[in-house]
Amino acid sequence: MGSRNVTYIKTRTSLKNPFIKSDMKKASYIIGVILLFCLPLIISAQSNKPNFIIILTDDQGYSDLGCFGSPNIKTPNIDKMAAEGMKFTSFYAQTVCGPSRAALLTGSYPMRVARNDIGESPHPKMSLSEITIAEVLKPVGYKTCMIGKWDLAGHHDEKFNPDLLPMYQGFDYSFFAPTSNDAKMHLIRNKEVIELNTDMSTLTRRYTDEAIGFIERNKEKPFFLYLAHTMPHTKLAVSDEFKGKSKGGLYGDVIEEIDYNVGRILKKIKENGLDENTYIIFTSDNGPWWIRGEHAGHSVPLRGAKTSAWEGGLRVPFIIRAPGKVPAGKTSDLVTATIDLLPTIAKIAGAEMPTDRVLDGLDISAVFHGTSKELERPYFYYQHKELRAVRMGKWKLHLPRDLNSKSIAFRKWPIHIAPKDRVVFSKMMLYNLDDDIGETHDVSDKYPEIVEQLSKQLEWAKKDIGDENKRGINARPLGNEPYFTPNNLIPSK
Repeated sequence: MGSRNVTYIKTRTSLKNPFIKSDMKKASYIIGVILLFCLPLIISAQSNKPNFIIILTDDQGYSDLGCFGSPNIKTPNIDKMAAEGMKFTSFYAQTVCGPSRAALLTGSYPMRVARNDIGESPHPKMSLSEITIAEVLKPVGYKTCMIGKWDLAGHHDEKFNPDLLPMYQGFDYSFFAPTSNDAKMHLIRNKEVIELNTDMSTLTRRYTDEAIGFIERNKEKPFFLYLAHTMPHTKLAVSDEFKGKSKGGLYGDVIEEIDYNVGRILKKIKENGLDENTYIIFTSDNGPWWIRGEHAGHSVPLRGAKTSAWEGGLRVPFIIRAPGKVPAGKTSDLVTATIDLLPTIAKIAGAEMPTDRVLDGLDISAVFHGTSKELERPYFYYQHKELRAVRMGKWKLHLPRDLNSKSIAFRKWPIHIAPKDRVVFSKMMLYNLDDDIGETHDVSDKYPEIVEQLSKQLEWAKKDIGDENKRGINARPLGNEPYFTPNNLIPSK
């Protein structure tokens, strides 16, 4: 497939048409008559379209839910979601926050996504030339909302590009924090900074309040709600109501408060009669942040954690619920990922996919609906710009790693995982994930034909998607919007 250089540019201005003719009144009358008869049909078609809610947590480990095996964290509402829907046990995100959000919203590996920045930061300032789920849905009548952590305009709570915020990426309404809660947080509603140095213990409840408000305001029309919780990324904070409630410490308290608020959303959907017309997804952006000790999550039985290309870095819990559409009480181990959400949601909603770019996600609506139990695809593991591994079916092949590498992945990221997982491979390492989910036994010598097959996939990815500082032939052009530091957006005090 050849390189595609078409760029989808978003505009923020309304231009007057200089070619309006004097007989426009007649045309307007005809259009009015057409709309009089057609508008009820359009409204009816839109009202039958399903709603979509994506609830994304931050740094929540694979096994930090009751339905995924947590021994000491109670999540009855999310567990009920799993019982009433489908649980996916081989679902993948990206290895850190910003890239994971870019992948989810664009249906593409982060290395392929156009960025409005340069340098080695793993967190992209996502170009306006990108097309998000929200922008795919709006032309077919959806109201769109983004709540929570954005992290796609700069990984800094004050030095970010305000031209790259949610309202310019397809969201009608937004209530968000620019990035992570490492030190402090400021809240923005649409384009207005409404609060500095927010009390983080209120975030989970307030985000949910905003989500419920959006649902109430838009219950008569199809909507897309993207709720990206700040927690359990550190600094951890929890309301008094949940403090000390969990047997899993403060981290467990945070998860149990998230679970309670997921229950509030489920209740609101039912109260408004939207239960059988709403797809609700729950997942995490990456694995647990091991370096945070008792404030970190858990990836057992997986190996590794956030920032690594081990399973514990990218494999995350995933649940989807839609009564009457998604079969209840089912579990799938098919290799699926956040990059699949855009094409899948577009298919279900009857929306058009972008045709001017290469996307990586697959339409897995048949898997969600239980009409297909087969899916054969490679999934590539990236550490920001660096291709690390590929999985097909039960097989996962790791690439060797350059001891002399000066990349950020080699210099800084290893400290975020346990010492036993800071491994430098001198050769390709092959694992059978069905038999060895913990990636402990290299079987590359036993299966040279599998190594050869997966090596070809890796070579394709290097050329088509990219690797290290070499963008692939079908990676998007870098954005051309000017970057600046908005010194006047966030007051200094």
